Amino acid sequence: MKLSNKQKQFLKGLAHPLKPVVQLGANGLTEGVLAEIDSALNHHELIKVKVPTDDREEKSLIMEAIIRETASEKLQVIGHTLILYRLSEECKIQLPK
Repeated sequence: MKLSNKQKQFLKGLAHPLKPVVQLGANGLTEGVLAEIDSALNHHELIKVKVPTDDREEKSLIMEAIIRETASEKLQVIGHTLILYRLSEECKIQLPK
């Protein structure tokens, strides 16, 4: 699903007050963490994931893996926080045209 700039801006505005739903721990990106992110996307559609690592390249690789494995859309990365969106079957968020 390709989002327009207007839709991305709308979703970023909705994501602003949200707290990270999933935070990666010392074990990094595991199957359990991916399952939790997938479940959160199904339930909320719009989530924040915290990736606390100081290595920029490692952080980038982890974020790309999360996006690829969950088939979600990356809206924004702010520091260690990744904002993701994926449309669910119930369509909880009405996007502007």
